[in-house]
Amino acid sequence: MKTIRVRITAEELEAKRISDVLERAFEDEGYPVTVYEATPNGKIWAAEILLFDVDPEEAAAQVRDRVGADAFAAPLDAEELPDINWVEKSLEGLKPVQAGRFMVHGGHDRDKVPPGAIGLEIEAALAFGTGHHGTTAGCLEEIDRLLSLREYDSILDLGTGTGVLAIAAALKARQVVLATDIDPIATKTALENASLNGARHLVRGFTANGMEDRRFRLYGPFDLVIANILARPLMKMSKSVGEHMAQTATLVLSGLRVEDGPRILFAYRCQGFVLDRRREKDGWLTLTLVRGRKAA
Repeated sequence: MKTIRVRITAEELEAKRISDVLERAFEDEGYPVTVYEATPNGKIWAAEILLFDVDPEEAAAQVRDRVGADAFAAPLDAEELPDINWVEKSLEGLKPVQAGRFMVHGGHDRDKVPPGAIGLEIEAALAFGTGHHGTTAGCLEEIDRLLSLREYDSILDLGTGTGVLAIAAALKARQVVLATDIDPIATKTALENASLNGARHLVRGFTANGMEDRRFRLYGPFDLVIANILARPLMKMSKSVGEHMAQTATLVLSGLRVEDGPRILFAYRCQGFVLDRRREKDGWLTLTLVRGRKAA
């Protein structure tokens, strides 16, 4: 698969603003966006996005078209990257992440899981979710809190990515958790990671676009749903999510920028949910909503 890196350089505040613009402009495609210091003195920063299966000229044109005047004043270049696993490359050297009782780590850090913690071994893969992103870490902390407070009858991890959230919930609750994703690579990765963590008997999974698949009815209605997805698809799915949840239920939503909060709350308020808990982590928002029960 051809990988094209489009790089825009600017001073720190401008580069970070452009990074935010890129994430919003390409949120439906989910292309990776990063921002980092590009010079040793920290004066110049770079905002980068990876696009796939296009030529450099087309990638640059797409970025200019989506971003428009927000980046025209900044230098922009596009180049094809060597054919290596850039997800794996980007995760090299990442340290274990502690989130509540969970510790997410690679295979080389198994011995760093402290006593009493639940280790989640997640290797680099072509799916989102390693614990190093604020949305994943925020969800893990909330899963730990919720499953320490009460038991749930049926749990769903919607948009599972690497499966880290489904595995965490399954190991914490010691019960079956359903993990689904629109991407078959993600579904396969999640089930492989469940096996790696000794939770394959607890994690069920299939590939599905949204919640229209009739197989959801075999596992629902769900009284706990975790969805670490972007704001736009979460809003589009609000009605179907609500229809597949029990009248007394808890919903954890992430993958959200702080400014996404009001429109997400409105969409799910129409499904009978009210805000229970709100937390910010690294500029990302995790919302816990409840229906038919008091806030925890």
